[in-house]
Amino acid sequence: MSKIISLTDVLENKIVKEKELLYYREQLEEIQRKIAFLETDLNITKQIISMIEQEKIIEVDTSVPVLSFDNSDNDNIGD
Repeated sequence: MSKIISLTDVLENKIVKEKELLYYREQLEEIQRKIAFLETDLNITKQIISMIEQEKIIEVDTSVPVLSFDNSDNDNIGD
């Protein structure tokens, strides 16, 4: 028994595979864009963490009132 291959079937199969390949390439491009965005975001986050770790962080007690001085009264001293 020999199986006859129809040219029409082969061509239809080719078209289906080309469409599927196009779909997956588009999906891959979208995923690559998302990966690039996430890598950039992660790098920025790492830089922020590094900058924070290198700085001396002083905790401010918010219950203590902050005093401000008005230097306008002292401008005329010594005149």
